[in-house]
Amino acid sequence: MSNTEAHPAEVGCGARENGTPAAGVEILTAREVPLGGPRAMTVRRTLPQRARTLIGAWCFADHYGPDAVSESGGMNVPPHPHIGLQTVSWLFSGVIEHRDSLGSHAYVRPGEVNLMTGGRGISHSEVSTPDTTVLHGVQLWVALPAEHRDTAPDFQHHVPAPVALDGGEARVFLGSLAGDTSPVDTFTPLLGAEVTLAPGAAVTLDVDPGFEHGVLVDTGDVRVDGTAVRPAGLAYAAPERHTLALTNESSGTARALLLGGPPFDEELVMWWNFVGRTHDEVAAARTDWENESERFGRVEGYPGDRLPAPALPNATLSPRRNPAP
Repeated sequence: MSNTEAHPAEVGCGARENGTPAAGVEILTAREVPLGGPRAMTVRRTLPQRARTLIGAWCFADHYGPDAVSESGGMNVPPHPHIGLQTVSWLFSGVIEHRDSLGSHAYVRPGEVNLMTGGRGISHSEVSTPDTTVLHGVQLWVALPAEHRDTAPDFQHHVPAPVALDGGEARVFLGSLAGDTSPVDTFTPLLGAEVTLAPGAAVTLDVDPGFEHGVLVDTGDVRVDGTAVRPAGLAYAAPERHTLALTNESSGTARALLLGGPPFDEELVMWWNFVGRTHDEVAAARTDWENESERFGRVEGYPGDRLPAPALPNATLSPRRNPAP
């Protein structure tokens, strides 16, 4: 999904000031961001933010819905570009039609992951289908490491099988958890999984102690290692944990996304739909998109115009450091 804000903020992130692990759990609060015009979808953005811009290589998280399409207008994002990242689309309800400049034509459905690698340049469109009545999901981005940021664009689709937990289940769409491993390729070690918990259930998950983790709560009142997390909140847990305890304190089923990866120690500049290393790299990508360069190809089958790039800020884009754990 595109960041369709007319005036996107510059975001820089990179190596930490120090590597001291946190003993507790940090809660990141989402901010509401409207995408597009008067009938725009409103998303709850938990990454990036000033408190923390990365969890592993996860650098962007928009959580949206459940939205009645008859009221919100659904999703209709025209062809737009990406560089230096992978997009990860995960739905709880509704269906989104994906088209990209590789010629991929696919659908994002609940419980199925679509991962698109932007690399040196790709463009795509995303439109909720006419039969979608309620749209509800998460759009995630993963920063590509420097050695792979100019890799060839790619598209992958995977349907993870549910894995039984004691009091719930997991669907592992990236990495490994609870004995299951996703076949989807990534350029840094990552974890991405949907976890559902029965009312009152508590599960303890074995996790990689080299990873930092984020738990984005969708529904229910969840405790993460004893810290309460409300719906739309993102709990951050620093590395050096061998387990992560999740407890559902609500009377209904709780659902959350578990994200993880080793600390990403490269400095990045994020602006609009681009993840780069310098102002000049981002500015060049914007120019290529506006000039309809072959770099981003063409999206066939979308009934409308491309999304124009916003103006660059009247200042040099520069990275800033991610806060320490």
